[in-house]
Amino acid sequence: MARLSREDRQIALGRLQAGQSQSAIARRFHVSQSTISRLWVRFQATGSVADLPRAGRPRATTAAHDRFIRLRHLRNRFLSASSSVQALPGPHRLSDQTVRNRLHEAGLRARRPHGGAVLTRRHRQNRVQWGNQHLRWTVRNHWRHVWFSDESYFLLQRHDGRRRVYRRVNERYAPNCVDEAPVHGGGGVMVWGRSIPLEGAPWCTSKGA
Repeated sequence: MARLSREDRQIALGRLQAGQSQSAIARRFHVSQSTISRLWVRFQATGSVADLPRAGRPRATTAAHDRFIRLRHLRNRFLSASSSVQALPGPHRLSDQTVRNRLHEAGLRARRPHGGAVLTRRHRQNRVQWGNQHLRWTVRNHWRHVWFSDESYFLLQRHDGRRRVYRRVNERYAPNCVDEAPVHGGGGVMVWGRSIPLEGAPWCTSKGA
């Protein structure tokens, strides 16, 4: 049976309000009488002939699925979405994107992890203490007498950078979200800058290559 367009619904409503029978209007628009009856009931309930909002596509996961996905990735932030699809118990037809969507709902998004050593509580306390001790230093009386240098260690062998961590917005440096650099293996190059503000002369040495 054909559906009434919005324009036809308005015309049918006008005929109903004018006193025409539902059966006559149904024959006029080649629809069933129940269609006209539902149109009249809807108008009386909502004051409109527009379609009521629909529920939409059924959710692919259950509450148990959502809880499993969320807890699994909170315990190990470096797991991939595909691994959770394979680990999910029971019969299902979930895709990797569905897992990502559930993680997004939990505030977890895939980001490139911060690389480096994990800062312990003692490290953080030492940094705060050092900052407080030098808070009132000035260039003229203090910093001009300090010899500045910097160094960076570049690994020659490491992962290709495609690794991702599922984390919240404020968890970039959280210990369980940091990609720790390997202590041994692969070798690397140490680049050291001497007297950075004045000369900027780098010294390059190899280590473990």
